[in-house]
Amino acid sequence: MKTNKGKIFLLIALILILTLLLIQSVLLGYIKTSFEDFINTYKNYSNITEHIIIKSSRVPRTIIALFVGASLSVSGVLMQTLTKNPMASPGLMGINSGSAFFMVLTYSLLPSISQNYIILFSFLGAAISVILVYILAGGIRGSIQTFDLTLAGAAVSAFFISLMQIFLYKDQKTMEEILYWLTGSVEGKSLDSLIKIAPLLLTALLISFLLSNKLNILSLGEDTAKGLGLNTEVLKIQIIILVVILAGGSVSVAGPIGLIGLIIPHITRSLVGSEFKWVIPYSMVLGAILLLSADIISRFIIYPKEIPVGAITAILGTPFFIYLARKAENN
Repeated sequence: MKTNKGKIFLLIALILILTLLLIQSVLLGYIKTSFEDFINTYKNYSNITEHIIIKSSRVPRTIIALFVGASLSVSGVLMQTLTKNPMASPGLMGINSGSAFFMVLTYSLLPSISQNYIILFSFLGAAISVILVYILAGGIRGSIQTFDLTLAGAAVSAFFISLMQIFLYKDQKTMEEILYWLTGSVEGKSLDSLIKIAPLLLTALLISFLLSNKLNILSLGEDTAKGLGLNTEVLKIQIIILVVILAGGSVSVAGPIGLIGLIIPHITRSLVGSEFKWVIPYSMVLGAILLLSADIISRFIIYPKEIPVGAITAILGTPFFIYLARKAENN
């Protein structure tokens, strides 16, 4: 789509689709509820099953899916821009493995700790993982090379995955408790876990959009960007911090939901091109649409039971991942 007018109309249409999915996410599930039930839940609440389900389960998982989908998508855009690798995703920085290891470590050493602290330690693990990647990639020397960043991310991921497997092997109880989280899910999460990091996520999304012009320049190539007066090292650090907040915050709440950060940037660019003032908002909306759709599907695919939404995104994303790999190989 070439004209700005067309892009605006398409974005409005996607927002309407997102709104419809938000409503359906609140209403659909094992226990049938109506829009009237939803209104009465917040207008005339009573302890009936429908009201309890909507308030304690459906609304929290819907809002979490909205935030996580948008955040993972934008973090994927930033990672692919930073590494100049179309196959890159937040997991490339070791965020998923670092977050997962620290959660396993917390469960093992402090089994009675509250869920809020577990989320905090998970977020801390994501940050530590990215700091290690940054150091190994030469960030302290003031020069971060794309290839070094990719290798450092793979090394740190492998390191944390190995440590996590050791702890899980030694502690079967921890393995049972952590297994569902490792698959990635928005089900059974409380809004309290999101509320603590929502301001960070919103701030990071806004800053990502405000950096659109600089991201456009960086995407031209590092030498060209430097020639145009852009401080690429500062921008890279800013991107890394934003990825930590967006992906690390999402993983700490919902677990490592894969492939959203890989798929959505490509779909977005195919719709609106590579200009970041469009790529960022489109990615936010499309990421939320994908995760909400996957969450709704997860409720019915083995009805009346549910499966983790991370499994659905993996099933949906794997063919796309194979397509990208083959395309890269052909190129």
